[in-house]
Amino acid sequence: MQPYTMPISTGYGEQPMKRYLTARVRYKRAREPQLRMARLRLLLLLGALSVITAASIKPAYSSDVEMFKLYAHMKVANDTQYRCLVSLWYLESKWNPTARNPKSSAFGIPQLLKMKETNPYKQIDLGIKYINHRYDGSCCKALAKHKKSGHY
Repeated sequence: MQPYTMPISTGYGEQPMKRYLTARVRYKRAREPQLRMARLRLLLLLGALSVITAASIKPAYSSDVEMFKLYAHMKVANDTQYRCLVSLWYLESKWNPTARNPKSSAFGIPQLLKMKETNPYKQIDLGIKYINHRYDGSCCKALAKHKKSGHY
């Protein structure tokens, strides 16, 4: 049996189809490095964003802070004074019992000078004692002073 020797035609002639396929292949090959670079840039961008996002995620709000605030609320019976105290100590230390002021020796939740106390509840007691002594027990006066001068 003889093999089929007649060429298969697409109807367009062999040259135009060959030229079209060659141009299409050349186009795809010419774009490969661009596509590869685009994919690489995209992956680098996604990686950088994931690192930035992971670094900027803060841990969940500590339940310890809520306990400190509850303790302070028990010590400061007046609700208005308590709200002023919460604002004041948020501005000072964000209720962080290990907060340090790099410009002074202030430490802890109330940011008292030369305080060595590490127990947050005792820090709260000392801070309220200081406010009672210096501002006649008015946390709102202490907050107003802080807003004017940056400290209380």
